Amino acid sequence: MATKLLALACLRSEVHGHLSPRPHYPSMPKYPKGVSPKDDSVELGSGSGSTQEAKAVTFSVFGMTCSACAGSVEKAIKRLPGIHEAVVDVLNNKALVHFYPSFVNEETIRETINDVGFEATLIEDKMNDKATQVCRIRISGMTCTSCSSTIESALQAMRGVQKAQVALATEEAEVHYDPKIVGYTQLLEAIEDTGFEAVLISSGEDISKIELRVDGFRTDHSMRIIEESLQALPGVQDISSSPEINKIALSYKPDMTGPRTFINVIESTGSRRFKASIYPEGGRGTHRKEEIKQYYRSFLWSLVFTIPIFLTSMVFMYIPGTKHAFDTKIVNMLSVGMFLRWVLSTPVQFIIGRRFYIGSYKALRHGSANMDVLIALGTNAAYFFSVYSVLRAATSKAFKGTDFFETSAMLISFILLGKYLEVLAKGKTSQAIAKLMDLAPETATLLTLDNEGNVMNEEEIDSRLIQKNDVIKIIPGAKVASDGFVIWGQSHVNESMITGEARPVAKRKGDTVIGGTLNENGVLHIKATRVGSESALSQIVRLVESAQMAKAPVQKFADRISKFFVPLVIILSFSTWFAWFLAGKFHGYPESWIPSSMDSFELALQFGISVMVIACPCALGLATPTAVMVGTGVGASEGVLIKGGQALESAHKVNCIVFDKTGTLTVGKPVVVNRRLLKNMLLQEFLELVAATEVNSEHPLGKAVVEYAKKFREDEENPAWPEARDFVSITGHGVKAIVRNKEIIVGNKSLMLNHDIAIPVDAEDILAEAEGLAQTGILVSIDREVAGVLTISDPLKPGAQEVISILKSMKIQSIMVTGDNWGTANSIANEVGIDYVVAEAKPEQKAEKVKELQALYTVAMVGDGINDSPALVAADVGMAIGAGTDIAIEAADIVLMKSNLEDVITAIDLSRRTFFHIRLNYIWALGYNLLGIPIAAGVLFPSTGFRLPPWIAGAAMAASSVSVVCCSLLLKFYKRPKKLNNLEIRGIKIE
Repeated sequence: MATKLLALACLRSEVHGHLSPRPHYPSMPKYPKGVSPKDDSVELGSGSGSTQEAKAVTFSVFGMTCSACAGSVEKAIKRLPGIHEAVVDVLNNKALVHFYPSFVNEETIRETINDVGFEATLIEDKMNDKATQVCRIRISGMTCTSCSSTIESALQAMRGVQKAQVALATEEAEVHYDPKIVGYTQLLEAIEDTGFEAVLISSGEDISKIELRVDGFRTDHSMRIIEESLQALPGVQDISSSPEINKIALSYKPDMTGPRTFINVIESTGSRRFKASIYPEGGRGTHRKEEIKQYYRSFLWSLVFTIPIFLTSMVFMYIPGTKHAFDTKIVNMLSVGMFLRWVLSTPVQFIIGRRFYIGSYKALRHGSANMDVLIALGTNAAYFFSVYSVLRAATSKAFKGTDFFETSAMLISFILLGKYLEVLAKGKTSQAIAKLMDLAPETATLLTLDNEGNVMNEEEIDSRLIQKNDVIKIIPGAKVASDGFVIWGQSHVNESMITGEARPVAKRKGDTVIGGTLNENGVLHIKATRVGSESALSQIVRLVESAQMAKAPVQKFADRISKFFVPLVIILSFSTWFAWFLAGKFHGYPESWIPSSMDSFELALQFGISVMVIACPCALGLATPTAVMVGTGVGASEGVLIKGGQALESAHKVNCIVFDKTGTLTVGKPVVVNRRLLKNMLLQEFLELVAATEVNSEHPLGKAVVEYAKKFREDEENPAWPEARDFVSITGHGVKAIVRNKEIIVGNKSLMLNHDIAIPVDAEDILAEAEGLAQTGILVSIDREVAGVLTISDPLKPGAQEVISILKSMKIQSIMVTGDNWGTANSIANEVGIDYVVAEAKPEQKAEKVKELQALYTVAMVGDGINDSPALVAADVGMAIGAGTDIAIEAADIVLMKSNLEDVITAIDLSRRTFFHIRLNYIWALGYNLLGIPIAAGVLFPSTGFRLPPWIAGAAMAASSVSVVCCSLLLKFYKRPKKLNNLEIRGIKIE
């Protein structure tokens, strides 16, 4: 299972791995005349007998902006003769084309793409694709989608960057780049040039990194000696030191060395006065805590100054004694209260509010505008008008004006409170990752063995110091410290925290174990195989992190709005001020509307500032990513790994599910239930020939035949079968090989007919009987004569019937597509309640069927085998059973870790719930701005006298972001549908 899990989070380095099958079109690939869509080869001549394989090429396509662009390119390519398949990926600006060179060439395809209106270049060297790396960078200082879009654009403009995603909610960037063209240091510089702080989390290189704390050195010379000692070690790639904080960071190849070696080298260097340990981690959690502390401190300091300002302007002015004191004149018309408010508001404006000036400067320097620009403009307008009033009052004996120092100070205070609550809530959206990371134990018991395997020494170490090939002792009740395999002992291990499988799994010598799982009863000695970032747990964490980075298509809506939102608000704000100012200047409204404490200009200014500060681009920017973060995190805790926002968005629209049969609807562990010889020969000899042929097959039916044959070989637990030469696997049909100089063909009826082998009447009767019992009949031919029939049964998965029934109640059509025979397929379909069946389908035919259905439905494909991967990729949503093959898991959009069918319902229900919250977020964010801006502009003032002071507008703006994040956080209370809790899960035992 550990090997399966490792595939879950594999960040594909091949560019082809990122070629999204979306958008989908129901149109079929165009084949040359006489070429069957079932064939991947073309006959070159009537008499030549030679064939030509379909060739795959990749083009870079520049100029595409949306799925409509991708669709037009895809359709244009498919109109050409000789095109086998074409997939256009708008995210990565690439097109993957399979074509037959005798009918069309690369230049024709390139010109066709150019004719559609896009610039295409051929990526000739496929080996360069394998050099693609993915690095993750933490970014500080982003406030809204305008910030993230600015960084994204800067990264994508760099040569060598194939794809860049910047997530506002996680404050991280994920960049796919070619290290031959650009390095991660240049990526960091590009981000810093846009005005934000960037810290590398992982470079994507095939190396591990660790930071060590070194105590005991007194001079830089000592540090240089330590560095030189470490650099001499094999496998050490890079060393950087920070003597001021006693830190050394190392990059190394885990196959060659490890952290314990580094610590031993440091502590044995010089006069052994140095001490080394792992540097305290400063990951995302630490960064988030620090950010929360900063906002909290800023908010408290702003309160220290703002509360006195509020009291002097709003409270003390109504208390007779204090009113007189604060109205006392200092110079001319300058009062004590006005001067105090100026003194108290200045630190709030320029020291505590400095972050808004810095953010505004960085944004404007790159030609964009963000939330900081609105806050800076709004508070500056209030502050500098107030300063003007103070100076006029100090220099004039007749000036009667008011100040708005309380507006700027309270505005900054409320925005800081809102940001504090927002980062507090955003921190909770990523708790799923924190819980996954907490599964790893803090310590491990390291064993030292002699040459004979006897334990010589036990030592408790930090689990982060485990190196490859270490032998670790796992006692009952302890967590498994590392991925590896058992070399001694027997026990049961609870893997529910990783796989979701509730029952403990028996482990004995040779079995694999997964780090973070719980050993229940026996003592185990395991050899570590995957440590650190290579472990299954780390890769699942990376998968969830990557999923939270990926934008849902609906996010494009917010991104489009954010481009013109801030400039539009600034225009509206100035227009509001100007309209009210002109109306006041030319007596467009009664003077009684003007409050006694201000004139018409000041009233107009208040309306303008309110409009500027109430508008909130943050709420729009957070609407989708926060919901996706919580949704994917909740999915991971339910055993449903959703690979990003695209998968979530597609899943909530699904109204048709295509199921594979073997391993999906059935248990996937077939057993031979009957055998019948049709030729005079020994049963043991017959089974040996069949097992020798099938032992090279990965198909579950082949494995069942081998397991059955083992029962007749009592002499050995792992018998040595006769040698099989010229082994050939015919996908969807069977296998053939030469064993003991006899041609053995094992497979279905069509395989025998394709080889012109006559099928006896007895064999036909046995096959018909097996099909009626929902069993699979396998024919065995020896030297082109049917010698026997094996019947195999694969029981239905627990709850399969109920799951199909629940899907029907959710108005989701269920279809079964299988490579098995029609009789068995129909029997299984009738048993579970599926009405529509496609049997005897090859892998490419499964994909074709999915494409046909996409003309009518949004299609999900649920499968587990290699033969399902084309259909998983073709479907709108591919769901892989967690116990399936690595290829199927990699091709899927959603991985069902528990291998339970009911998780199909959980995945769809969770996606629907997530998108309900996304819609709620957008309704709130848009509704808030659409209602708030007119009210702030004074629409209600003429009829009701209601006016929104700027500081209340600022508080409302801060509250809107917090409310959106809190709405997303409600997803944490998600419970799977109650119908699933009532499912009767029947135990199935496979002998």
